Amino acid sequence: MKTIQKDNYIILKDQKDDVVDFAEYLTKKQKDFKDKNVVIDIQKYGKLSLDELLKFLKLSFAHRKGRKSLVIVNDTINIDAVPQEIHVVPTLQEAEDLIGLEEIERDLGF
Repeated sequence: MKTIQKDNYIILKDQKDDVVDFAEYLTKKQKDFKDKNVVIDIQKYGKLSLDELLKFLKLSFAHRKGRKSLVIVNDTINIDAVPQEIHVVPTLQEAEDLIGLEEIERDLGF
């Protein structure tokens, strides 16, 4: 896994070739980054199925419960098919923007 530190979040990228294994690995390691906003960059996988994306659901629940943002970046998934519990955006810039908005919401008590 490759980690890139930004001002108010980290980007996590898989360096292997299995999105399901990556989701399981991140779920096991969630305590290592539970206090940070996280962007999971899985653009390299191209077209993903909804089932593959749902492997990140448990991680998303746990992370958001800790009042931190978790955003997945993939530009091939049909956004309309994704449950509200998982934030998926097509670009890293949109992920950064979403984290900024969620931080403002948390500061305002939402």
